[in-house]
Amino acid sequence: MDTFDEDDEEAGVACMLMRGGTSKGAYFLAGDLPADPARRDDLLLRLMGSPDTAQLDGIGGGHPLTSKVAVVSRSPEPRADVDYLFLQVHVAEALVSAGQTCGNILAGVAPFAIERGLVPAEGDETRVRIRILNGDGVATAYVDTRGGRVRYAGGTYISGVPFPAAPVTLCFEGTEGATCGSLLPTGSVRDEIAGVAATCVDNGMPVVVVAAGALGATGYESPTELEADAALTARVEEIRLRAGALMGLGDVRTTTVPKVALVAAPRDGGTISARTFIPHRVHTSIGVLGAVSVATAVLLDGSVAAEAAGRTAPGGPLRIEHPTGYFDALIEVSGTGAGLRVRRSGVVRTARKLFDGVVWPRRP
Repeated sequence: MDTFDEDDEEAGVACMLMRGGTSKGAYFLAGDLPADPARRDDLLLRLMGSPDTAQLDGIGGGHPLTSKVAVVSRSPEPRADVDYLFLQVHVAEALVSAGQTCGNILAGVAPFAIERGLVPAEGDETRVRIRILNGDGVATAYVDTRGGRVRYAGGTYISGVPFPAAPVTLCFEGTEGATCGSLLPTGSVRDEIAGVAATCVDNGMPVVVVAAGALGATGYESPTELEADAALTARVEEIRLRAGALMGLGDVRTTTVPKVALVAAPRDGGTISARTFIPHRVHTSIGVLGAVSVATAVLLDGSVAAEAAGRTAPGGPLRIEHPTGYFDALIEVSGTGAGLRVRRSGVVRTARKLFDGVVWPRRP
């Protein structure tokens, strides 16, 4: 399909709606959208239905976790097969942000790329190397392609998703400091921010880790309970704004990063418990790269996360307990403390195609 023609009253845009991990998003080929970012973002707002808290006039789901976009194209770089640009379409305001990536939506990129013919299906399992444009890291995805096509049905359950699907294994490299430039953007394992101890870490997602108890919470509340606590949410935002400046992100009042993770000791056999503000709503589970960053913080001697987690078994997956279950992340590192370096990270997600067709935007 040619680039969208704004002057054509009958013009629609080819789109695939997919559930990726614990999020839902619209997947587009880059060539099907305007090349100019301002025109592209204006079109996406109208396609998704923003600004409107219900997104009635679009295909968004009325929540940050269901108002996401993946823009995919062949990669010009030899280290990758496709390029992936993640865009967060805000629900209640006319804003599209490219300031972060999304590891859950990433889970659908490889299946989408295979279905759109960007990468051929090869054997029972197809490897797709994905360059993440929001930070320039590379993820390698492994997709079930038995019979020469993408298989979505399977028996893998992930917490936060009620039905099983085929697994999509994601291996990350080069995500250390992807947004902020270093794993420890403040240069320290532990800082005092707005009167509380915090660990600021970026292993694919800038996250500020704070002990839930330091803010008068338990770390085991539901998202609804946390969002209803006005004093708590105000304190979280105060910490986030100050941390953003310390992490080199500038004024983050209108951006979606950094996230703030409230952590506590595990209570269901995991490594650590976490509740994540993304940044103003509370995630019903936890984002992929947010989980990777929290898990990395656990491995930092002296960090807030390490203190909450207590002893961890070396070499195995780190299990993060969240509101709807748990998330396992495998982090391979070298060094300790401020000298810790990340070699690679691995997670298992699932994805499912919901529809594939043409979506018509609200006219300007």
